[in-house]
Amino acid sequence: MHAVPFTKMHGLGNDFVVVDARAHPFDPSAAQAKAIADRRRGVGCDQIIIVEPPRNGLADVFMRIRNADGGEVAACGNGTRCVAAMVLEQNGGDHAVIETTAGLLDAEKQDGGLIAVDMGRIGLDWRDIPLATPADTLHLDIGAGPLTDPVAVNVGNPHAVFFVEDAESVALEILGPTIEHHSLFPERTNVEAAQILAPDRIRVRVWERGVGITAACGTGACATLVAAHRRGICGREAIVVLDGGALAIKWLRDDHVLMTGPATVSFSGTLHPSLLAAGC
Repeated sequence: MHAVPFTKMHGLGNDFVVVDARAHPFDPSAAQAKAIADRRRGVGCDQIIIVEPPRNGLADVFMRIRNADGGEVAACGNGTRCVAAMVLEQNGGDHAVIETTAGLLDAEKQDGGLIAVDMGRIGLDWRDIPLATPADTLHLDIGAGPLTDPVAVNVGNPHAVFFVEDAESVALEILGPTIEHHSLFPERTNVEAAQILAPDRIRVRVWERGVGITAACGTGACATLVAAHRRGICGREAIVVLDGGALAIKWLRDDHVLMTGPATVSFSGTLHPSLLAAGC
């Protein structure tokens, strides 16, 4: 296999190896993706993002996502902003459509170098999450330690949002895996520990399935705002403060969620053939 060019990008510290595979296809195996994501032996990242030609004629590109554990997922909010920023820079436009297996996502350039993405319609039914058995997604009867009574939300991927008194004190590195692999979630789940700071400001820490604790999670921020509004403890828009910084989230009246935040290029390079061979 030849050397593969990539761009290292991040959204508030949630970092990605982005490979533009529109001209030259790139389809890493789960083992190869895991090798690339390794922070000691590979490039290091939370997700590998592969940008491919669109399958839908309305889109600019198709985005595929592999988590650090090699598993493929349908949605990534921070990753979508990064891909949108790349497309907008290449096209010189203000609007881009990113196609994912979760649907078409509209992105627009904002002032200050920010990118706004419509993350699509939120799933709230137990079948949408999905859950293994019927349940009230506003109050799930599961928990671990101080994490109890979560709200389940699907933002192209499953989330369990727990409201706590002090997000900083939660041992998320211990409790996150327990919730992620709970039998109620056949596709596993992302886990949020959320603290309401004000009616329009929420502190959130995230355990991301297949990754671990992440500096930021765009879909997690969206899920948290929706969960908080459903519980009646927050309005329909808020600033969500993650470990790596803040995102502006708004739950629109059509049930779509709008996420606004930065997308940053760190560096560019090439994936050496020996790295890709190591993952075979």
